This record gives sequence, C-alpha cells and structure tokens, in this order.
Amino acid sequence: MRRSLTVCLLACYLATPGSSSQGTEMYGDWFAAVNVGPPVNTADSNDTYAVLSRDELTMYFTSDRPGGFGGDDLWFTTRASLDDPWEVPTNLSALNTGAADSLAVLSPDEHVMFFHSTRSDGCGAGDIWMTRRHNRRSQDWDPPVNLGCVGSGGTVNTAATEIAPALFEDPESGHVTLFYGSNRPGSQNFDVYASPVGEDGYFGPGVLVPEFSSAGRDTRIFIRRDGLEAFITSDRVSGRGLIDIWTSTRDTRSDPWRTAIDVPSPVNGVCDDGSPWLSRDGTKLYFFSTRTGLGCGKRDIWYATREKMKQENAIEAMVGGFNRMVARLTGNH
Repeated sequence: MRRSLTVCLLACYLATPGSSSQGTEMYGDWFAAVNVGPPVNTADSNDTYAVLSRDELTMYFTSDRPGGFGGDDLWFTTRASLDDPWEVPTNLSALNTGAADSLAVLSPDEHVMFFHSTRSDGCGAGDIWMTRRHNRRSQDWDPPVNLGCVGSGGTVNTAATEIAPALFEDPESGHVTLFYGSNRPGSQNFDVYASPVGEDGYFGPGVLVPEFSSAGRDTRIFIRRDGLEAFITSDRVSGRGLIDIWTSTRDTRSDPWRTAIDVPSPVNGVCDDGSPWLSRDGTKLYFFSTRTGLGCGKRDIWYATREKMKQENAIEAMVGGFNRMVARLTGNH
C-alpha cells in the first residue's frame, strides 16, 4: 500500500506542468565553507558583500580597510582563471566617497552597477545609486546617479534607508526586477521591496515582498537564475546566529514562494552569516561571515559549494523524500 501511494504521488508530481524533473534543477547538500583568504580578506578590517562576474574572474566587494576614502568603500579584485589566486584588491575610486559606499550588484549584462550609499546628496538616510560602463571588461565607470526620490519624480529611494540592491531577470520574459531592503513607513523593520522595470525602461514603485520579509531585519536577497530558489539575509527568530541566510523555493515561477527556512550548517553558524551571491550554475554560494577558529570576529568573505544532481540521482532523492512523507502519513516511521 505504501509503495503504491508513493508511486502515485510521484507520478502526479512529475505530471504537474512546469515541475518536471527535466525542468527543475536539484542540488545536494552544501560542503564545508571556505575562507577566500588574503589578499581579499584582511585581519583587522571588515571584508564583505561579495558579488562576482559571470565568469567568476572579477569580484566586487565592500571593505573598510585602510587606503580607502573612509568607512565602507567598494573594491574589486581579479584572477586569471578559476584556479588562480585573487590579485591584490583595487579601490573603485571613481565611485567611492567619504560616506559609506557598499553592497554592489551587477546588471545581467554587467554594464550597470547598483550600490548603496549614504552620501549627502541623496534622498534620505541611505539610497541606491547606479553607474554604467561601456565595456564590461573595463573598470571605467561613469559618475554614479541616484535612482530618484519618491515624491520628486523618482520611484525607489525615500527619506528612509534603501539598501542591499539585488536584480533578477526572468529567463523567459526577460523582465528585470530590482529588489532591495528598506525601513520606509509600513515596514516592520527592514523589509524586502521590489521595483520591476516597466516597458518605458524605468523602475516602478517599490512593492513590499511579504514572502521575503518578516518582523526581523530582511535585506540582501539573491534569486537563482531559473527563479526557483531564493536566499535572504535576515535576523528573524529561530535562526542559528544573529544574522543568517534563509532560503525559499517554488516549483514554477508562477507559484508562490514557500515559507523560508534557515540554511543549515555549514553555511549558517552561531556567528553572523549573510549577503548571499550564487554562481550561475547554482553550485557555489559566496557570503560574509564573522566566524573564526576561536569564535566570532570581523567579517570575512567565504564560500560553500554543492553538487548539481544528475537526473537519476534527483529522481532517487525525490522518491526518498516521498517515502519519508508517506511514512509520516501512515505512521510507519
């Protein structure tokens, strides 16, 4: 009886439109996290908020190390190949100010960068800014431009704080959405908002994303390229540490997101872990962590890896999951 029920449930799942095993990527558990190490990470400074280029040969990150303009600055480093070490980082001097400049993210074509800044000529306590470049292999960025103030013709920045921009491009429609954290009126703390790009090429008004928000502080997110897995930086209750990375999934892009769960160890620990960036193939997750060999310290950039499961292994794992579910339903633990 249990086997028949399992086969029936599995067949019904595989027959569901948009959720076939061929269309859904499945992954194994995360392996042990690895510290990126020097010269990216430093002993006495905070090195955090890493994002990589599509080929993973350039890393943009935030650091308050000496040699910058004061406080948080945007930096970048390169490497010749995936097997080569990272070069000594360079300050993005054309973009930084004496204020806090941080949390960069690249557009899908890598010609535009969005970042957070508390510079004085913005709309509020902290805003999202953008800059362009003509050659994605170059670091010749144009002077940054504020995304505009709500109430003065803009749709994104308010008198409150807008922080931690993230972008998602729908793989079918090509529609782009800007996500960000904000503590504007109506937020519980910092909540996640979304501004889709309209037909006119401009960002729409920010709309609260309740699936990614909680009573805690919810800021930087990252959505997997196929739109079926999301990672959220949050200090919501029942996490492993003060700040954790949470994850949510859905079967198709038209389905609602499931309730977010805390990413288990070795990604999250008892220290702070946040600001996820996922590689295009979904197998490598970069994040910041305050973990050290002796406890919690300053922020460093870490990464964890996982394997993409082959189709036969994915189906075997799916059957195992259904067997466990049926065992719970029938009381045969």
